[in-house]
Amino acid sequence: MIKLTRLDGEAFILNAELIRYVENRPDTYVTLTTGERVVVTESMDDVVQRTIEYQRQKHLVPVAT
Repeated sequence: MIKLTRLDGEAFILNAELIRYVENRPDTYVTLTTGERVVVTESMDDVVQRTIEYQRQKHLVPVAT
């Protein structure tokens, strides 16, 4: 799970397992496997980094040395 922020400033927790792809348009759009699309204040790179950290916490992605 990763913490993100909607454009109206509302923080929410997203199940990172459901992310299909992330786009900059210029806002950041997160499209889920369910087809739902969420617009967030975080940058595309930030969403990707949070997702990678989430996967590392689950031991699914090794830590780069």
